[in-house]
Amino acid sequence: MTEEAAWARARTSREGKDHETRTRLLSCAEDVFAAHGYTRATIADITQAAHVSRASFYLYFTSKEDIFTSVASSVRDEFLAAHEVPGVDEDDPVALGRASSAAFLAAYSQHLDLLTVIEHQALADPAIAAVWTEIQERPRRRMIRYVERLTAAGQADPAADAEAVADAVLGMFARFARHRITDPAHFENTVDTLNAMYLRLLGIDARGA
Repeated sequence: MTEEAAWARARTSREGKDHETRTRLLSCAEDVFAAHGYTRATIADITQAAHVSRASFYLYFTSKEDIFTSVASSVRDEFLAAHEVPGVDEDDPVALGRASSAAFLAAYSQHLDLLTVIEHQALADPAIAAVWTEIQERPRRRMIRYVERLTAAGQADPAADAEAVADAVLGMFARFARHRITDPAHFENTVDTLNAMYLRLLGIDARGA
């Protein structure tokens, strides 16, 4: 092996370990913030949970505020991904509704405690407020556009205007997610229920779709 190849291999290995450590810090930070809230959580709590030194923490994040923003942004990205389900035909509102319901419900249930912390911290931190607004508004705007598109194409006959339907659907999803569904069978039944109500709000007959 040449010296250049050896350095490249070492660098790749280092980058992999760096990624692994940063990911572990983020995961543990979410657990700490969810359990203790933002104010009571400390960097020491996070490093102890992640089994890394305080010095290692500062290789990846500058402060508690910095890692909290990264955690909140990661949750935001997961919520947005729940509304962009790959491999599902967007022209099939029944299949898309069920896939989106499952993804949104899973994301909400997984991050339920942290979402409360993000919402609270958004009152005092403009950067977190921007993340919280995206978590709330981007799925809503996407839903509004989707309802409008289906209605214009004659595929839906919604119970109300697109904005009201979007608010009702997202509120319904959030309400059901607060029950902390852990049983797989219960989860699937809940997804079926959510999708049935979603389709009813859109005025779509699942039997004929």
